[in-house]
Amino acid sequence: MPRGARLDAPGTLHHVIVRGIERGAIFQDDEDRSEYVRRLHQLVKVSGTAVYAYSLMSNHVHLLLKSGTPGLSTFMRRLLSGYAQYYNRRHHRVGYVFQNRYRSIICEEEAYFTKLVAYIHLNPLKAGLVSSIEELEKYAWSGHAIMMGRIGCDWFDRDYVLQFFGNREGAARNAYLSYLKEEMGVDREYELTGGGLVRSHGGWSNVLSMRKQGLHEEGDERILGGGDFVHEVLEEASEAVKRQVASGDRVEQIQQEILTACQNSGITVDMLRSGSRRVPIPTLRKTLVKKLVIEYGLSLAETARQIGVTTGAVSQLLRR
Repeated sequence: MPRGARLDAPGTLHHVIVRGIERGAIFQDDEDRSEYVRRLHQLVKVSGTAVYAYSLMSNHVHLLLKSGTPGLSTFMRRLLSGYAQYYNRRHHRVGYVFQNRYRSIICEEEAYFTKLVAYIHLNPLKAGLVSSIEELEKYAWSGHAIMMGRIGCDWFDRDYVLQFFGNREGAARNAYLSYLKEEMGVDREYELTGGGLVRSHGGWSNVLSMRKQGLHEEGDERILGGGDFVHEVLEEASEAVKRQVASGDRVEQIQQEILTACQNSGITVDMLRSGSRRVPIPTLRKTLVKKLVIEYGLSLAETARQIGVTTGAVSQLLRR
């Protein structure tokens, strides 16, 4: 399909892949890597972006993140343009550092989150930058060292990742490590570095089998997830177009409602949209969903965008 506009809304889960121009190096040494991480840290803090996994390689970077209020495009533009200027100054060069368009794949969290975390954190091991899972724990340029408690980091959402593996710190960390060891022998390069119908359903043979049974799923090369999820994301994108001609006063009133509710609860809007389950966020999220749908008459897709969750999550909250 032709290269389309990026799909994004606050709270969208993205697997981002950044490559050097003509697959050239983007890091010459640890000083470069440290500068990239410093800039990443700075932007995460000011944008409300949540980072769940990352790996810095020699000529590319993997990130798993949920976009904050400015959106992914603004976040990545600031990160990459700022680093490119630094890199060219330091290494006395001119021209592009990165391929002109990074890849971003919107991912269905329930189906792919733990796979993506493992795939990204195992990248240095599978590429031969470290020789063992034990050595990976000491690799400073990956989120794995943070997950294992080797490096302290206040901008990486370690707690959110650990909750997928258990309720207690020690047990969750051990379960995470065991999962990585299981994933070491699995090749997910093709599955997790793009979107589309074939990837989302485990190969062309599975898609053919579904069609023989009369089942037809929606697919999009920018999205990794089942048909319902793809439909939901595209519907939200359609709602975004409609919002461009919506009443500015009404939108402003809704955003003020959300801001006031967050301030009264002692949290920020970015925290509300981050996917966090910390008290009092789940209760506040449910209250706001009911208010926006019932009192303001917002669609489920628009409410989901404003709160930073999926349309399916809004539907579930209304049924409870």
